[in-house]
Amino acid sequence: MMNILNGGKHASNSTDMQEFMVMPLGASSFSEGLRWGAEIYAALRKNLHAQGHATNVGDEGGFAPSLESNDAAIEAVLQAIQTAGYTPGEQVSIALDPAASELFAEGAYHLARDERVLSTAEMVAYWADWCRRFPIISLEDGLAENDWSGWEELTRELGAGVQLVGDDLFVTNTDRIREGVSRGAANSVLIKPNQIGTLTETIEAVELARRAGWTAVMSHRSGETEDTTIADLAVALGSGQIKTGAPSRGERTAKYNRLLRIERELGDNARYAGWNALPTRR
Repeated sequence: MMNILNGGKHASNSTDMQEFMVMPLGASSFSEGLRWGAEIYAALRKNLHAQGHATNVGDEGGFAPSLESNDAAIEAVLQAIQTAGYTPGEQVSIALDPAASELFAEGAYHLARDERVLSTAEMVAYWADWCRRFPIISLEDGLAENDWSGWEELTRELGAGVQLVGDDLFVTNTDRIREGVSRGAANSVLIKPNQIGTLTETIEAVELARRAGWTAVMSHRSGETEDTTIADLAVALGSGQIKTGAPSRGERTAKYNRLLRIERELGDNARYAGWNALPTRR
């Protein structure tokens, strides 16, 4: 998952949603997928500049323009995919992390950019509409971290065709993952090794997700260093997916460079998961 557009708390005066990412699932190798992502990132910068938008970057290296609506943000990502010469939904799909806990207050979801206040049921309908209109294959933290009944509803509505990732929902905590599995809330867990604290607990969280038939996405943090441990863990644990920011800023590119070296070291034994990393293909 490559972050190319930032919003929310990761970028001031941008969109409500925190992360808009691309997944080059149709690539044949990691190095090819990385090149596709970098080309889309460059195309987004070019398009934003041509439209008179700022191209400063957010915490995770994605561009942080001030756009008039949340729809405008995802449409900018789609345009960048096409400008780079790729087919949305076939070669490259979209992943979102709206960080909905940051949008939740007084029992409702507040979308300031759209001037809307939504109930849980309306927020689920909002995501269902977006997933119908746009090639979204993965949705992380689509609802607030303690909105368990909402997560159950979201999973019933979208879980058969969309990867629903819990980050704030689970905080890499095995007790919360077990609760999610028992409730049928989400179908994927974000794995942050330095959040749970030990490699043993990290491996336990991944194995717990696997036993439930869920995916596990290895992840960086919004505040990062150039340490590349998560790149090795993503390969060692066979997660097939890693979330480590934009192809920009040294603390983000360090992980991509490590994965390139691992792919080279493995040679013919290297396997790029692509679509196989996901439980279903829309």
